[in-house]
Amino acid sequence: MLGLTVTQQLGVRWLTLSRRRLTLGAASERPTASGTAARPVAPPHLGPVPQIAEPKVDPAVLNTRTQTLVNSLVLVAAVVGLWGIYSEVLPALAVLEDVSLWTYTGTLDGQEQVIPVTLADLGMTLLITIIAAVAVRNLPAFLEIALLQRIAISASSRYTIKTLTGYIIVSAAALTIFSTFGLSWSQIQWLVAALGVGIGFSLQEIVANFISGLIILFERPVRVGDIVTIGNTTGVVSQIRIRATIVRSWDQQELLVPNKALITGHLLNWTLSDRMNRIVIAVGMDYAADIPQALDRLRQVVAENEHVLRDPRPLITFEGFGSNALTLVLRCYLDSPEHRLAVTSQLHQSIHETFRAAGIAITGGSQKAREG
Repeated sequence: MLGLTVTQQLGVRWLTLSRRRLTLGAASERPTASGTAARPVAPPHLGPVPQIAEPKVDPAVLNTRTQTLVNSLVLVAAVVGLWGIYSEVLPALAVLEDVSLWTYTGTLDGQEQVIPVTLADLGMTLLITIIAAVAVRNLPAFLEIALLQRIAISASSRYTIKTLTGYIIVSAAALTIFSTFGLSWSQIQWLVAALGVGIGFSLQEIVANFISGLIILFERPVRVGDIVTIGNTTGVVSQIRIRATIVRSWDQQELLVPNKALITGHLLNWTLSDRMNRIVIAVGMDYAADIPQALDRLRQVVAENEHVLRDPRPLITFEGFGSNALTLVLRCYLDSPEHRLAVTSQLHQSIHETFRAAGIAITGGSQKAREG
């Protein structure tokens, strides 16, 4: 008991120091007032600029969950230790071993024997289930503090490691429970065959989504925090679950996408390997307009916008002749999708003001910026 008490207090002390380090690290990475003031603001008619950032780590939540895990492990160790010490001294504690529920034939010490399944085994499976549930809930927080915060990896990688760890814990607990009950392959193969038939008829989509979820976690074509477009919905991947992936749109609506659709369907990932993206703006002008002057004005507009990248260079071309307008197309690149709406609005406004000051008439209808 003294050893367990010292271990528990050492764990609490370690958690306190780790929380302080995480808090100081988060404070040092917090943007300054000047950096916050420089953040672009979208015009009122476009609403707020979507801010895409990796999920922040809350040291208080990690500390609480990790302390729960430590206390639970100490409690389990105390119960198991006391049972192991006093079960032989006090016969009443061994009464559960005398109550047999059923028997099975197994190999023990190289010989086939009839092995009973007792109330003690049932209690052990209950204890294993409780330990697995506590571990699945709280072990990711321990990994976040003990290992993952000391390694320079992204939040999406940390999410993958924690999710796979939960799968491993559940699988190990299930195998241990089956072994305790004496369920060998020869005894459950009929159940596996029945499940196979059920999967073939009704559960194939669920299994396909689960396997697709594992492929997503290992291959990582989609990660937590990525900006994706699925159909007509664009948003941020917030969670990757067993059956479906949750995408939160700009309207704060959550779209549940089956994992199989992400693997076999068409998906646009804006931030898979690079956050750079391109804006394409088409401008129609009157046939009497001066084309070289219009091209120079567009170059001026792009050069004055601080969010447009200089490398790759913006491209401005004279695309062709419309039914009632000449078509110019402006293509430029941004370093992140965060400012896409604001920059598009700024470019539209600047083009309109510059062309009006130069006496260049815009015609042919207003064309919306295309994704390229």
